[in-house]
Amino acid sequence: MPTSTSKPAPVAPVLKNPYAYDARDVEQPPQTFRGSLKRIGPGMILSASIVGSGELIATTTLGAEVGYIALWVILISCIIKPSVQSELGRYTIATGETGLQGFNHVPGPRLLGVNWIVWMWSFMVLMTMFQIGAMFGGVAQVLSQLVPSVDVRMWVPGLAAITLALLLSGGYERVEKLATIKVGLFTMLTFMCAVLLMWQPENFSWAQLADGLKFKLPPEGLTTAVAVFGITGVGAAELFMYPYWCVEKGYARFTGPRDGTPQWRHRAIGWTGVMNLDILASMVIYMVATVAFYLLGAGVLHSRGLVPAAKDMIPVLSNMYTQTLGSWSVWLFYLGAIATLYGTIFAATAANARVYADMARLLGFFSGEDYAARCRWRNGFIWVLVAIPVALFYWSQSPVWMVKLGGLAQACMLPIIAIGALYLRFKRLPGEVAPSLGVTVAFCAASLLIIAAMVYSAILATR
Repeated sequence: MPTSTSKPAPVAPVLKNPYAYDARDVEQPPQTFRGSLKRIGPGMILSASIVGSGELIATTTLGAEVGYIALWVILISCIIKPSVQSELGRYTIATGETGLQGFNHVPGPRLLGVNWIVWMWSFMVLMTMFQIGAMFGGVAQVLSQLVPSVDVRMWVPGLAAITLALLLSGGYERVEKLATIKVGLFTMLTFMCAVLLMWQPENFSWAQLADGLKFKLPPEGLTTAVAVFGITGVGAAELFMYPYWCVEKGYARFTGPRDGTPQWRHRAIGWTGVMNLDILASMVIYMVATVAFYLLGAGVLHSRGLVPAAKDMIPVLSNMYTQTLGSWSVWLFYLGAIATLYGTIFAATAANARVYADMARLLGFFSGEDYAARCRWRNGFIWVLVAIPVALFYWSQSPVWMVKLGGLAQACMLPIIAIGALYLRFKRLPGEVAPSLGVTVAFCAASLLIIAAMVYSAILATR
């Protein structure tokens, strides 16, 4: 009788732990601009998260409420925060520590083994769930415009299911690719609309634009302006996210563990340079998009007395395209709004789940070497971070209000991040990779400006 041969049992794939050092991962940084440009990526994911509710909803709402006069808020918000972002990324590359792990060193009260900044981050993210809920509602409103027979509330469960399917089945590469496509699509379309706006004297003048740079703000727009400052450009949530994407991209692994050698210093400085190029590229993208959205809100919506609110948000916002490109462009707006809002749901949920999983590690639920456990916790948080925004949307169903609430929470967190970043820079960053005097001065000035801006806003709000 022929002997039966049994097939060997399939071997489970070994998960590569991007959070652990491996000598085989050490890599020399690229020596050319083109080579460095090929290695960027975390900023594209961040841009996908940024160019979403903050720009499409909050920024245009501020423009619709106050006109051109608050343009300076948008510009300052986009320009100053990347300096803090760069120092947090530099710290992660040099030490291999994640964002929360770094902030966990800051002195202050501790609970269950982690410090006050970690707990405040957790609370802030829970508040930003209102923003994610608003984006679920925004996409549902667009789909309801396309298929009026289906109620807005009926689209949300389907969107949640798609989000779970995408996030639970893919890693960093999938997030980066989808984010890059999304950012490029709507940014180009919105920039084109903003350029066309400048040829419409009824909606735009250079004198109005100049008024927006005079550091004036009407009191009736203060709440929206503070929310916009918190979420446009690199918001508080994105500042926490960025070190994790740097880790998963490999910048810290390519540098390797600190060993005091000149070779390590060369790699650390080189990969920090790649990271800074990544930050600069993403800043250009989201600044162009943010300014374009604001100009369209101020020029098109404000001049017509249209302010997005509750269930009419998408029809009101669509005027930004139809009044500049023509009525035919409403379909372009719908497609772009879906890409923008849903892309932010995707990118923000992917990042927040990673950071929450890291918080579980800091609380002692698994060890840093157990990447399989990290993935299980990450996937568990994906379920939670999709379910909560959906529930909040059904409870509120007012996307504009939900975005403002999440933006205010992020704005309140910004000075705390600035304080933590200053501590890490001057107390824990390895001296071999300390930035130049000019960069240090710019970082300190940006941090102090963030703190001063939020203190000033708080004083005004109490009057």
